[in-house]
Amino acid sequence: MKSKTAIWAAFLAGILVAGGCNDSTKIVRVQVPAAAPTAAPAYAVAALPLPSNRIYQAPISEDPRPAIDILVSAVQASYDAGVQQENAGNNEQAQTDFDHAVNLIVKSGFQADADPRLSNLFDELGEEVSPDEINVAVANQQTETQAPVPPAPIDELDDLTLPAADPRLAMKAESELISVRHDLPLTVNDSVLRYLSFFTTPRGRAIVERGLERGGRYSPMIRNVLKQEGLPQDLIYLAQAESAFQPDAVSRAGARGIWQFMPFRGEEYDLERSYWVDERSDPVKATRAAAEHLRDLYGMFGDWYLVMAAYNGGPLTVARAIERTGYADFWQLQKMHALPVETQNYVPIIIALALVSKDPGLYGVQVDPEKPLLTDKVTLDHQISLRLAADAAGVDPDELHALNPELLRGLTPNEPNFVLNIPVGTTQTFEQNIKQVPVDKWTSWRLYAAGDGETLPEIAHRYRVSLSALESANHLDSDAAVPAGLMLDVPAAPPVARLIRYRVQRGDTLDRIAEKFDVSVSELKRWNHIYGNHVRRGERLRIYAGEMAVEDSHWTEREEKPAERTVAEHVPTRSSRVAHRVRPGETLYSIARQYQITVSDLRQWNPFLHDRGLEAGDILSIQR
Repeated sequence: MKSKTAIWAAFLAGILVAGGCNDSTKIVRVQVPAAAPTAAPAYAVAALPLPSNRIYQAPISEDPRPAIDILVSAVQASYDAGVQQENAGNNEQAQTDFDHAVNLIVKSGFQADADPRLSNLFDELGEEVSPDEINVAVANQQTETQAPVPPAPIDELDDLTLPAADPRLAMKAESELISVRHDLPLTVNDSVLRYLSFFTTPRGRAIVERGLERGGRYSPMIRNVLKQEGLPQDLIYLAQAESAFQPDAVSRAGARGIWQFMPFRGEEYDLERSYWVDERSDPVKATRAAAEHLRDLYGMFGDWYLVMAAYNGGPLTVARAIERTGYADFWQLQKMHALPVETQNYVPIIIALALVSKDPGLYGVQVDPEKPLLTDKVTLDHQISLRLAADAAGVDPDELHALNPELLRGLTPNEPNFVLNIPVGTTQTFEQNIKQVPVDKWTSWRLYAAGDGETLPEIAHRYRVSLSALESANHLDSDAAVPAGLMLDVPAAPPVARLIRYRVQRGDTLDRIAEKFDVSVSELKRWNHIYGNHVRRGERLRIYAGEMAVEDSHWTEREEKPAERTVAEHVPTRSSRVAHRVRPGETLYSIARQYQITVSDLRQWNPFLHDRGLEAGDILSIQR
């Protein structure tokens, strides 16, 4: 595999010799050289042999259509194949095809509601795929939107209507190129000057200032990784353009993190993505992955402009543009419109940002960088909530989340040896305080340092727990004096039970179902009037589960009730018809699941759904 990659890289190097502007000591002229770019050799127009390199393992197509159209076609084809197999009685193969269709959506980085066609297909799949399978897919989709996330700045820059280039900036930029150090080629031409002009407007300066200020947190780490990997330091400006150094930034296409990795690209560079964690948002791991990816790209193209273009548009996009035109020069490819518009703009954006960032004052940009994030690391063998971890370390929960932005659920993964970042200098405090909380309460309890003059009843009221529970957790009497600074265990507030409708699956037993939802078998029997020890496949059960059980099960919450009340008092009453207003992100399947009905029922009760897809704001009629 390595030898094949090396042969391909050497072959491509011959094509790209014309664009190899990698001399960091060369003073770059303001205008693009007037001479015509050197055409690639004749053999370059032949199909390039694809290397066995890992960055080509992603499902990249030659199809010129938009990515969402390609995805919809692929999902539709897999779904149709499943239907054909199902009609032919080949249920096992049909299930494989349906599962593959769901997997295509999950792996694509697109949300299921990104396109009405995709949303409808996802709804259809919800009728075919087992609930466990589809709920895992839904959970993975929800990973992207579990909490409000900032948009990726690169999307904003792509949508700009640029001002005309200010010709006075050319002399200023030329002077800067001579006076500042740079280890990437920094050509200045009309394309670059237009973005440079934008970055001197109030809106443009604000974008640069936000990025440079936040970049103070991560700049030392990123520069150190780039140095270790033997890469130009100026590649840091890719991260500034992509995300403005926001670890939780998410693009319209589903790219995430400081370096805006798409899911499939992140997987190629070992960035874990699960229900609990998305390592594309881990600044250190994502920076290491980005450095490896950039190094791989340079090994293929040997030219930093083409590397940047490939980072944005994909290596095959750039390689095929070279094949079609015979030119291995980014500016010529841009001139010939051989690359996607976003990619044509990407390189000028990076160059303009680099110029402004290297001498902000020259362009009227005022910057006060944030201090670098310094952390200690603690290894945990048990799952813990970030709130409790923050209490133990004596810091604000938001501060702790900023040090661990890859955590999606406010909890560490339920796995041993997870490394949690905590503020530097707090390890001893954390380890001392966390010892007083029982390990089995790490996901639900809190710690609280009593204030001067505070009483147990006041603290119980603050956390909405009973006084007796607070007394019991801390082995104190209600009238006991509470010394200021005493660290108290705060038990979880009484859970709110929620009614879940669960369809019994193949292999389910009462014991298994009870264990899944953290309830007892006797409760299952009482709630569902079960007198024996068996349940039938397909039977729907009522389950009143606590908050954690609901979150972990991915099943729809139907009704809330105080835990201390009896179930009989809270059996939902049925009305003849319910009006449901569709919220952004909902699909027919998710709504059907919420009301424990089928997608077919929804379409039958709402005929307009036969003519078009579901839209936010629609009012659905639901019979109960």
